[in-house]
Amino acid sequence: MARRTDARASAISTAERLFRIQGYTATGLIQVLKESGAPKGSFYFHFPRGKAQLAEEAIDCYVAKRMAVLRHISSETAGDAPKFVRQIFRTFADEMVAADFQYGCLMQNLANELPALDADLTKRVARGFLDSTEIIADHFRGCGFTSERASSAAAALVAALEGARTIARLERSPAIFEALADVSVRGWASLER
Repeated sequence: MARRTDARASAISTAERLFRIQGYTATGLIQVLKESGAPKGSFYFHFPRGKAQLAEEAIDCYVAKRMAVLRHISSETAGDAPKFVRQIFRTFADEMVAADFQYGCLMQNLANELPALDADLTKRVARGFLDSTEIIADHFRGCGFTSERASSAAAALVAALEGARTIARLERSPAIFEALADVSVRGWASLER
């Protein structure tokens, strides 16, 4: 059983993991409580609005981690668009392999389910995609891309990453990430800016 002080963080972490594996609808509060070890009595103390509030916090946590990873890769590859693109695909592929291809993108999973269920959560997920895309666009601008080219290349890269996760999960192989990195480097990163 989780310590009382860990119950909130444990519930968020467990919800994030389960949303990435099985989605929002298939994840029940009883499963979150059981797997997190969080006491049922403290759940509504920490999350008075229930599952929706838990999802909000799981989204925020996931987006913050994703943005930190993208910022780190950007700082490690400053001024080098091809290296940046390859490192992003490699990082996402490594994460998929480490999770035995079980984890999808929390935002993608929820984006597929939430529009009909919860408009506020849908907006939060959309904001996460926009914020992540902007970090990538900023990097491309720092590599000399025009603002318009940086924005379109970043949006295409995010879409490719999300599609790659889906294909990698189905094929249980990271090969799609390498293929997309090659296409990206030859196409997006080497086009006339």
